[in-house]
Amino acid sequence: MLGSIIPSSPFLVRRLLDQVDWARARVIVEYGPGVGTITREILRRMHPDALLVVVETNQDFVAFLHDSLPDPRLQVVHGSAADICDTLVERELESADYVIAGIPFSTMPTPICEAVLRSTHQVLSPSGALLIYQFSPKVLPHLQNVFSEVRHGFEPLNVLPAQLYYCVP
Repeated sequence: MLGSIIPSSPFLVRRLLDQVDWARARVIVEYGPGVGTITREILRRMHPDALLVVVETNQDFVAFLHDSLPDPRLQVVHGSAADICDTLVERELESADYVIAGIPFSTMPTPICEAVLRSTHQVLSPSGALLIYQFSPKVLPHLQNVFSEVRHGFEPLNVLPAQLYYCVP
């Protein structure tokens, strides 16, 4: 259920999050926060009026995040990224400015991968973006089928080296 047993490096976190326009981002979603390595940096950078909704399938991680990150701007959801539309509706949020994901798309069954990407596309604001990091480039064709623009980057200073993608609706 983990993309990696080693936390993301500071280099990966910086390269991924440097793509965010922090001055305008008010609703941020993170899929698969795990123990919160990226979550902590998002909270550090985000606007005081912004909201971070993290979606995690592992109940142990959900409990850990609740206990270790007592920030009123953080909402931890025990659920699936495929249900992000319902998750935002339940919170009376119209859309997300950014979705940040490190969930292992390359090991998901294709229908689930595509469902997550389509749901993500649906919840993004017109000026929003999906930022993902992966350890395999296998997700690229799926991204190109759903998003109008997909930019690709690479972060070698991580264990494992990571592919980065910036996708806009």
